[in-house]
Amino acid sequence: MNSARQCPAVLIAAPASGQGKTTVTAALARLHRNQGRKVRVFKCGPDFLDPMILERASGAPVYQLDMWMVGEQESRRLLWEAAADADLILIEGVMGLFDGTPSSADLARHFGVPVLAVIDGTAMAQTFGALALGLARYQADLPFAGVLANRVGTLRHAQLLEGSLTEGLRWYGALSRETGIELPSRHLGLVQASELNDLDVRLDAAADALASSCEVALPPAVEFAAPDLIAAEPLLAGVRIAVARDEAFAFTYGASLDLLRAMGAELRFFSPIRDADLPQADSLYLPGGYPELHHVALAQNTSMLNAIRAHHAAGKPLLAECGGMLYLLDSLTDVEGTRAELVGLLSGDAVMQKRLAALALQAVELPEGSLRGHTYHHSLTTTDLTPIARGLSPNGGRGAEAVFREGRMTASYVHFYFPSNPSAVAALFAPDLETAIAAMRRPEKSAPTVSGVIPEEMQFPVGAGLPAKRP
Repeated sequence: MNSARQCPAVLIAAPASGQGKTTVTAALARLHRNQGRKVRVFKCGPDFLDPMILERASGAPVYQLDMWMVGEQESRRLLWEAAADADLILIEGVMGLFDGTPSSADLARHFGVPVLAVIDGTAMAQTFGALALGLARYQADLPFAGVLANRVGTLRHAQLLEGSLTEGLRWYGALSRETGIELPSRHLGLVQASELNDLDVRLDAAADALASSCEVALPPAVEFAAPDLIAAEPLLAGVRIAVARDEAFAFTYGASLDLLRAMGAELRFFSPIRDADLPQADSLYLPGGYPELHHVALAQNTSMLNAIRAHHAAGKPLLAECGGMLYLLDSLTDVEGTRAELVGLLSGDAVMQKRLAALALQAVELPEGSLRGHTYHHSLTTTDLTPIARGLSPNGGRGAEAVFREGRMTASYVHFYFPSNPSAVAALFAPDLETAIAAMRRPEKSAPTVSGVIPEEMQFPVGAGLPAKRP
């Protein structure tokens, strides 16, 4: 029987979104990494962009923790495995510390991870201490590590903020708004790490700024209980899956790709922008990303468009999520009005919007089984196609994303989290219908490493407040 493991850990949270949690988490990861420590970072809730930055900062893969989409036991396994060889575990929270059900505070409490509160110190002095104390004492049973000030003006300003702390709250340092480490963003969130040529310079500058403002010390050790471990079944043994990966298609969960490999699949990555043809593969996966920023280049690569059409015509499986679905439409128009004709396997057109069109966690009942995931997009799609299913927002929101199917092609705005139902995923990618049907007939269960029941008080997900627009 596996035993519990211990590792220093903190959950980085804030009073609200926009306080700089990712910048601070990345700075802490780089600081301790530069000290020679092995750092593992996790991100609360669905997110693709923050983990790209955090992976660069820590030098290790970043996975999601979420009590609904990922599940309690799978989240426990990820933490327990990280504790085996990490010197420090950092978890970046989502939204405000107490926002959502469950919230970042709920996750911190459930796993006993103390909270490090990040507070934007702009235009604030002694009130900083009052806000810090409120976060620390709002829920009496919340483990609390201390506080870190972000966007501080001067050394004197940082001293005022530190001096305002009461009741023994630990000062974790400050980041100046003058250090040039703020991370740029665009409509879906942060700019992708691969697009920031000076990212390492920014991260090292942030790490140095923290080191000069506080004692570089580890937080207290946290004990992580051992999970129930279940081996993955080889449902995709020998199956070759082509996976789109470039600056237009980069939104993949590491845990989802890990699951495909654990089930025996061989992943072959390719670029829809630059490659002339698909790699030899039985199945095709088009994840989300930023196709709207590269739709002209995608349209000009006609040999790749033809290769994807041929793949579908041959009756081979194809799964397209969000940006991948936009790529399969007749056309995509950006916010400037530039239209590009794309693959044309799905009858319809998409137009980018200046405002968010959909944000919601989603549970989808497919013929293959139930899958969980989320939707987050700035485009609206018009189509005459009839959906085979619609998503359900588990917190009662109005998000209801459509899922379309033509032959073995499945497409939706939903980003699926594959470990939420391995057999369903195997059925989607299985190259022959007999194997797909066999996978569908297996009892539905969570990820290979998940067992147990989510506690009743944590059955509702973080976030998902805006209504999703139907395509």
